Amino acid sequence: MATPFEKYGKLHVEGKNLIGENGNIVQLKGISTHNLNEYPQYVNEKAFKQFRDEYNVSIMRLAMYSGFADNHNGYADSGDAHRAELEDIIVKGVEICDSLGLYCMVDWHILLDYDPNMHTDMAVRFFKSICVKLKKYDNVIYEICNEPNMNLETKEEVTWDQIKNYAREVIPVIKAIDDTKVIIVGTTIWSQGVDKAADAPLDYENIMYTLHFYADTHRDALRDKFKYARSKGLPIFVTEFGVGRADGDGDINVEESEKWIDLLNSEKISYIIWNLSNKAETSSIIASKCDKTFGFTDDDLSPCGLMMKDIMRK
Repeated sequence: MATPFEKYGKLHVEGKNLIGENGNIVQLKGISTHNLNEYPQYVNEKAFKQFRDEYNVSIMRLAMYSGFADNHNGYADSGDAHRAELEDIIVKGVEICDSLGLYCMVDWHILLDYDPNMHTDMAVRFFKSICVKLKKYDNVIYEICNEPNMNLETKEEVTWDQIKNYAREVIPVIKAIDDTKVIIVGTTIWSQGVDKAADAPLDYENIMYTLHFYADTHRDALRDKFKYARSKGLPIFVTEFGVGRADGDGDINVEESEKWIDLLNSEKISYIIWNLSNKAETSSIIASKCDKTFGFTDDDLSPCGLMMKDIMRK
C-alpha cells in the first residue's frame, strides 16, 4: 500500500486548497504531540508506524513550545545546549516521518507567551537553524505561531495586524532558506480568527491559516467564521482540535465533534487532533494509566483516543 507521501508528493497551496503533485486536493489527518520538552518519548518510529497503518494517520505535528509551560522551559527560555537538544527531537521526528512516508508539521507552539511578537527573535533563530537542517525533507510543513491570544503588557487581544507583523519577520527567514514549503500562520483569539485573516490575508505564496476548535466549547459561531473565511477563498488548516472543552478537559462531545468533522471533510480541510500523551486530561489520546510509548491497544487509549481512531478512519 502506498504511503501518504507516495500518494501526494510535495505539497503546495493553490487558491483555498492544499494540493499534491498530481494537482488534486489533499486532505491530511493527523496527531499532534504534546510539549516535546515533557513528552519526547512518543516521538518514535513504532508509534508513528502504528498511527499510519492502524489509524490512517498521514501527518504528525511536533509541538515545539516557544515559551515556559508545564514546568518546562520552552525554546526561548532555554540555554543553547537545551535548544540544540530540542532541535534534535524535531529532526528525529521529521526523519521518522520521512522514512514512513508521513508528512510532518513543525509547530512553533505559542501558548503561555501569548503574543508571537514576544519572542520574534527566538522564532527567527529557531527557523534559521531548523530550516537548514530540514531543507532536504519534502514532507515538512512549518507552523509559525500556534495560538496568538493576548498581549501581556496591555492585556488586550493580539490583533491580526500584530500577527501579520510577526509573520512578515518570520516568513522571509524561512523562504530565504527554503521557499518551497507550505507555511501556516496562526490567527487571532487562540487561532479562531480566520474571518479576520480572510479579510486581509498575507501577500505570500504557499501560505495557509490556522483554525483551532474544541468541540464542546466552539460550536456554530466558530463554524460560521470558518464558512465565511472559506467563502472568501482562505486556505485553512486545522492544526489542532479537541473533542472536549477548550481547557483540554471535561466530557467528550460526540455530537459537536461529528458536526465539525463532517464539515471539514466536506471541504477537504486537513486536521490534526490534540494530543499524543498520557497526561491526565480529556484531550490526551493515551490513557493516563498507560506507560507504553508504542504498541497501543484499545485498552491503552483514552475515550478521546478511541474517538480519534474513528475520526481518522472516517
